[in-house]
Amino acid sequence: MNIAIIGCGVVGAAIAYELSQVPGLKITVFDKQPPAQASTGAALGVLVGIISHKIKGKAWKLRQTSIQRYETLIPELEALTGHTIPFNRQGILSLCLEAEDLAGWENLAEIRHSQGWELEIWDKAKLKDICPQVNSPLVIGAVYSPQDRQLDPTALTLALVEAAQQKGVTFHFGMDVSSISTPENSKCNSVETTAGNFAADWIIISAGLGSTALTAQLNQKIDIRPVLGQALQVSLGHPLGNPDFQPAINGNDVHIVPIGGGDYWIGATVEFPINTGEITANQELLESVKQQAIALCPELATAKIVRTWSGLRPRPEGRPAPVIGELPGLSNVLLATGHYRNGVLLAPATATMIREKIIGQ
Repeated sequence: MNIAIIGCGVVGAAIAYELSQVPGLKITVFDKQPPAQASTGAALGVLVGIISHKIKGKAWKLRQTSIQRYETLIPELEALTGHTIPFNRQGILSLCLEAEDLAGWENLAEIRHSQGWELEIWDKAKLKDICPQVNSPLVIGAVYSPQDRQLDPTALTLALVEAAQQKGVTFHFGMDVSSISTPENSKCNSVETTAGNFAADWIIISAGLGSTALTAQLNQKIDIRPVLGQALQVSLGHPLGNPDFQPAINGNDVHIVPIGGGDYWIGATVEFPINTGEITANQELLESVKQQAIALCPELATAKIVRTWSGLRPRPEGRPAPVIGELPGLSNVLLATGHYRNGVLLAPATATMIREKIIGQ
């Protein structure tokens, strides 16, 4: 059975690896760029699962499935490839600011406990004792999620590609899928690329922003629009606070992410297109994110900026993210796209869903 996967960000790579475990599938992945170049390459890799406010339905199930799968997936990929994937197992610390509703967090902690997960509510004294780098009069406490994680999205994607290659998956980078064949009997039988046509029994569209044009050509347009995110890497030369306890810290949607060696990622902005549809990086917004990070951890003011980067996140218009499942009217074209800000978090669960669609339970 021939499987064509269009798009090799973290989601496409995760699907390729997941399907590579299934005997009898011939899997080919197409991307006009090298892997992890678009939104994946700009992501901070903070896996906001247990500490998210999603508590039921598909949104929670996807998060829980992914958080569980990452615990086995990372060592699995490291053993297969021989590469280390930076994977921070020290949890996520979400700072509570003055106006925040602590009762809501306490309620969430009870729900998580009943679901078999942990969340800890810290008062200001405990926070100061454990994470002295957090020093802001606006912070009244924190919620600590020991089972959430952070990882390097690019290292993860490259490892997924290499592991899938070892299991027989073919990758074509620098090859653009120009169109999908005209449907016959509610099926599309091939993808048309810059290097010719490839027969396909199943076609999986995991092309992020590129999904719009592909689905429009099939008269089933899935409208996915760009939201720009900027981030920066700073270097202090030493860890903030306790060097043995370096969780990812989040406050007011600003992430401070330790990446080792006294370096931190800070981000990310959320920038929508202007009326013309254009979107350009706003330096003032990036500076604002940096200043908010410094307000939470004042020592960051002395850090030097190593690099800044940005990427476009794929946000579905008029429907919730992500878009996973059959393209309406076509029984063998599957969508795994439009993950917006949660592509890295939800990649393993998305891959599991696609596998179940193709081979059943």
